[in-house]
Amino acid sequence: MDAAALVHTSKGAVRGFRRGTTAVFLGIPFAQAPVGTLRFAAPVPIDAWEGERDATVFGPTAQRGDTGITLIPEPSVPGEATLNVNVFAPADRDRDAALPVLVWIHGGGFTSGSPASRWYDGDAFARDGVITVVISYRIGFDGFGLIDGAPTNRGLRDQIAALEWVRDEIRTFGGDPARVTVAGQSAGGGSVLALMTSPAASGLFSGAMAISPAIGAVTLASAERFAARVADRAGVRPDRRGFASVPEERVLAAQRSALAPHLARAITSLATLLDDGLPLGPVIDGDVLPRHPLDALSDGACADIPLVIGSTDDEFTALTARYAGALRVVPVPLALAVLGLRRTRRRAYLERTRRRGTAAVLGGFFTDRVIRSTVLETARARGTGPTWVYRFAWASPVPTIGVACHCLDVPFWFDHLDADGVATIAGTPPPDLATLMHGAAVSFARDRDPGWPAWDAETRRARVFGAPASAPAVERDAYAEVAPLV
Repeated sequence: MDAAALVHTSKGAVRGFRRGTTAVFLGIPFAQAPVGTLRFAAPVPIDAWEGERDATVFGPTAQRGDTGITLIPEPSVPGEATLNVNVFAPADRDRDAALPVLVWIHGGGFTSGSPASRWYDGDAFARDGVITVVISYRIGFDGFGLIDGAPTNRGLRDQIAALEWVRDEIRTFGGDPARVTVAGQSAGGGSVLALMTSPAASGLFSGAMAISPAIGAVTLASAERFAARVADRAGVRPDRRGFASVPEERVLAAQRSALAPHLARAITSLATLLDDGLPLGPVIDGDVLPRHPLDALSDGACADIPLVIGSTDDEFTALTARYAGALRVVPVPLALAVLGLRRTRRRAYLERTRRRGTAAVLGGFFTDRVIRSTVLETARARGTGPTWVYRFAWASPVPTIGVACHCLDVPFWFDHLDADGVATIAGTPPPDLATLMHGAAVSFARDRDPGWPAWDAETRRARVFGAPASAPAVERDAYAEVAPLV
């Protein structure tokens, strides 16, 4: 038996396994299974257990079935104990090493995603002296639906409970609870911004990384309307007793049915989708999420917490590229007007964008409205708070991708280009780029400095990863092209 793969937590012993120089512990529960009387409840701490708990396989996931909506292979694992964590630590660590810790929150639009993806393996971080903790949380209506009689933002509460587990247990894995970086991509990046502005998460991390953040801030009114639609389709009252009276599969089917007309309306009125967002995600409840994260950041929330934030250059242009032929006959200004961009801003935006052709401009507009404008708004909102901004500019050589698309940068941050599925969207990427990006993440987790100048209101500098050799590695006036949208 490898002693490095046995850890004694406050709740009991967990037996993982050694993989090369990494000690891996999978599926460790941080809260009780959210079923039975705990369904739609706030997370409840796990009870202690006798003997050794096996931690050699991924735990159950909140995702049921492969949704196929992301480019990241994120498998579903059946089972009830979905509130669990995966820990990757140096196998030969000193138990008193007090190593920095990276807590990773997966994406998936708050309705899908899984911590069981090999893309999130922390081997490279462990190699470089950083412990990685990948957390699970409730998604979809179970996690974020507004239910009368049930606590709000159960998914965010799960994330906070996982961070509390890290605070209480990470020392025994060799980590330092005072050196925790919370990081995530897409909905995970949006979760990071929400956690930065949640009083319940105060003191649980000392650094943050928001990668391609899809901000979640659903109004109470919108959440109430959506809950009523789900209840109607499930045939129950829109309260906890009603939803608890039907099985999980029925609520999930009702959720999908309730989302369908919203998405259908978005096809005919994309401006509505861009303005209102999806109806599932963190809810501005006056409690766990008191205000819109951007408003709270503007007023100084987490002003002392160092933050790295950025996006890929073309998060969603690959989606519109498939319609390039049909869109060729549509004038670009008309298309943007239909999407609600007024004339003055439309002209300013078209003058600054580097994209050409209706399909590319529309995909870029979605990218800029949904993701890149959040990066710029967050950097501005932070004022003099320690903030480092980046751009991921490396375009995939895969013909069906061809750009720096959503999710493409994740294996670079993890220095895990050999993970299953990476070659499908990245081809054969330059390994030095992964070395640079992963090194920046390690430096930030360890020293709170990713290695390039911080953002300031005058120079607005950003690190550009994957830019042509002739372009500067650090760009001034970054994200200027999205300024007309914010």
